[in-house]
Amino acid sequence: MSVGQAGQRLRRRGGLALHRRWLVLLLVGSLLAACGSSSPTAPPDTGIKGVVTVGPTCPVERVGEPPCIAPLVATLAITSADDGSVVTRVTSADDGTFTVDVPPGDYVIVPEPAGDPYPFGQPVEVTVEPGTYAEVEVAYDSGIR
Repeated sequence: MSVGQAGQRLRRRGGLALHRRWLVLLLVGSLLAACGSSSPTAPPDTGIKGVVTVGPTCPVERVGEPPCIAPLVATLAITSADDGSVVTRVTSADDGTFTVDVPPGDYVIVPEPAGDPYPFGQPVEVTVEPGTYAEVEVAYDSGIR
């Protein structure tokens, strides 16, 4: 191989490598842009906080004894009350508590299934005012009767 042929080959490879770099940068930029949120940003100290419980956890509740409910780790979809679109999702902690920042507005908290068929939860409507956390309890039915 002559020196001229080697130079042409390096230029071709260099051009191809440069092309690949631009392609990778374009791909990474597109992926990062797709990860961005299209929902509005919540003002400070504005959102929803609450607790997720499951019950009953015993077949018979007795007067004077604590209720038969327990905290539950569950995933909740926070949806727009206007069009049902999912704004965000949140998973409760081991003690059942959760906090999620959302802009002021009307929402429906849709409990995602935690079992088949039990436990299951019913949707909860909530209104978030600016500068406050709306407090809610999301109750799952354990199926115990």
